[in-house]
Amino acid sequence: MNFRSTFPTCHTIVTWSAFATLCLCVIAPTASFAQSQSKVPEGHPFAPVIQLAKKAQQAVDKVVDYEAVLTKREMVGNELTTTQMEIKVRHQPFSVYLKFREPHAGREVMYVEGQNGNKILAHEGSGLTSLIGTQSLDVDSSLAMKGNRYPITMIGIENMIEKLIATWEYESQFGECDVKYYPNAQLGNVECRVVETSHPTPRRQFKYSTMRLYLEKETNLPIRCECYGFPAAAGQKAPLIEEYTYTNLHTNKGLNDFTFDSKNPNYQF
Repeated sequence: MNFRSTFPTCHTIVTWSAFATLCLCVIAPTASFAQSQSKVPEGHPFAPVIQLAKKAQQAVDKVVDYEAVLTKREMVGNELTTTQMEIKVRHQPFSVYLKFREPHAGREVMYVEGQNGNKILAHEGSGLTSLIGTQSLDVDSSLAMKGNRYPITMIGIENMIEKLIATWEYESQFGECDVKYYPNAQLGNVECRVVETSHPTPRRQFKYSTMRLYLEKETNLPIRCECYGFPAAAGQKAPLIEEYTYTNLHTNKGLNDFTFDSKNPNYQF
């Protein structure tokens, strides 16, 4: 399923290269290093980007639970995969229910933190494998991770905005950082604000060449992010690595324990 993204002329372009020479000799980031370097230098173009993302994070903090349609495109191995599913999420305790639309129509997956041995419950919707019935899988097992870049514990808009903030905070320690703002963008029929960050030259500390965050204007909630790698050669397009789009997002629906119970008769576990 394709979503139309409309970008008017960008409102602001900011570049910063004062630390460019430092970029030549830095090793790839680690989690501990990123945490120790989280102080954003004054005047860095990523400073307002991070402020923007943290305001979106505050909007997410007001969300107890939500339902949506998640369309994710991920580079898994050398293949760009596309998956669309209905999703239900509760933040405390972290709970996820997925029903696949395409591919693997009818597949259901459930995860509830602290229950079922902290394992995934999953079953196929059709085919011979559906005869196996519900399986209990470790979240990081090869079967659970098949066709996915991240485990189910990393899914959702809360995890998405946290990852973007952590990445931008780390990258704010370096130069060669550009920012563009699109205050009147559109995703399908939803009015959005979009911020785009990019790096003109591949460096080991930059995981992505370009990242975009879409914020719904009405709610300020993050509804899409795009992450592109660096082109393999000059003149080539940047490859899409990750893209997550949440449409038909409805928050604070009152999802309860029974919503995330495999015995719920609305499910086929």
